[in-house]
Amino acid sequence: MPEEPCQCPDCLRFYREHDRLIREFPTLRKQQEINWAALQSFRTLCGRVLEDLQKKLNSNSSNQSGENCPKATIDKNEKSITQVVSDLENINAHLYSIEALMERVFDVKVPNEVEDKFREIAGELAPDPLNIDRLRLNRLLHQTPDLPDK
Repeated sequence: MPEEPCQCPDCLRFYREHDRLIREFPTLRKQQEINWAALQSFRTLCGRVLEDLQKKLNSNSSNQSGENCPKATIDKNEKSITQVVSDLENINAHLYSIEALMERVFDVKVPNEVEDKFREIAGELAPDPLNIDRLRLNRLLHQTPDLPDK
């Protein structure tokens, strides 16, 4: 007996995003490009946040003697920031590894016939959720008011 997919809000959001990415990028080439762009944006954002936190950590260390905060509070904040910086450094290292693997994905080129097969399968995996036939079927199966009654 197959397990029902999880229906929590996070999973539902993931399913919608998953299907949207298949619909909007239905070929190998488009999937390669969107994944590369997502990886690069993740690295850029993560790297910038890491730089800012490192600056904050360094400025906290140099300004520690001039503040009126108790030393215990300063130490706790520094440990917290230090842990986050360490975690982000690990994430960046993993992102660089993923980037090296992704470069291998770009080595693969497929003929147009295979790209057409990608489009065909994408239409089966993630059909347009606003397609009138899908809305009618959803209404019949789940008795939800997807279409206004005329």
